[in-house]
Amino acid sequence: MSEPSIRQACAEDIEALCALILEHGPNPWNHLPEVEVREHLQGIATNATLAVLAEEQRRLLGFVSYRLTRGFAVHQPAARASQLHGYICEAVVHRDCAGRGVGAHLLTEAVQDLWRRGVHDVYIDRHEENAASAGMMRKAGFSELLTYADPARRANGSGRSTLCCLRAR
Repeated sequence: MSEPSIRQACAEDIEALCALILEHGPNPWNHLPEVEVREHLQGIATNATLAVLAEEQRRLLGFVSYRLTRGFAVHQPAARASQLHGYICEAVVHRDCAGRGVGAHLLTEAVQDLWRRGVHDVYIDRHEENAASAGMMRKAGFSELLTYADPARRANGSGRSTLCCLRAR
């Protein structure tokens, strides 16, 4: 099978991205309220949300969405506490493509885009027990920072989220 092509998502991709995540994203570990997911992805039209997607023969295989934020300032190194940093919001791969490394490749592309934008620290979180997400994050170079109770977003299993970070070298 050929290597998928990776590109930035644009406004014309929003509906396909919504359809993909709402069909292939739900599992016991993911918090994906449809209204919030759609609002988040609508931000692509105004660049409030950024995303990279993978395609193969014009078929959408997956995407990673992300934002510039100051929402994790408490976890920033002191010298960069006031700087913008990145947050990886959503990552989804079509079920037929699981295990091909598409998610890790997209995650790496998103991080590289954030670094090109001057970001030095990128954050991502997952359900504590989501082994597939944990593996993808490790493969992309993320390290765990902390695990905390998150019952509003994690109704299953331990009910806890794990926050991870990747810092520019």
